Amino acid sequence: PVQCAGCGVDGRELCASCRAGLAPDPVRTTAPGGLTVHAGAPYRGLVRRVLLACKREGRTPLAGPLAALLAAAIADAAPPPGVELCVVPSTRAAYRHRGFELARLVLARTGLGAVRVLAAARPHRQQKTLDREQRRANLHGVHRARGRLDGRRFLIVDDVVTTGATLAEAARAIREAGGEPVGAVAI
Repeated sequence: PVQCAGCGVDGRELCASCRAGLAPDPVRTTAPGGLTVHAGAPYRGLVRRVLLACKREGRTPLAGPLAALLAAAIADAAPPPGVELCVVPSTRAAYRHRGFELARLVLARTGLGAVRVLAAARPHRQQKTLDREQRRANLHGVHRARGRLDGRRFLIVDDVVTTGATLAEAARAIREAGGEPVGAVAI
């Protein structure tokens, strides 16, 4: 790209001003089911534009600057020792289209890794045009654990949180397999 993902100025992937504007601004909320969610910054303005440029346009070098936001969310969540990071998997169709999972890519740029404990159980419709209740119904049963998770604790990682339905579904799949979701984080 020859234009900044944040402001459109020519010549940079992300100009110095926009890079500085991606400073963490932690947000806490609660997903359906009571799961505490920590995000590195509100999903609006510059953060939204940069995240979507990475996710939709495949501008993967932007994962580096976004990593500071995810790292701040993880620090804010302060997971106790022994808690594993678990990325919500993308749908097969989204992975085929993009060639990467945004949350996993950004998490890797933080220097942290995640365990692969969740898999897609069934396809589902895109969420962006659905309301809160439709999202919850659309996602019910879309994830499954790859095996038993007895005695293991997880901090769930996703790219963005709107209604929290995706995180609630991931937490359900973890609990169903005997694991314990202790919270969630997002960029």
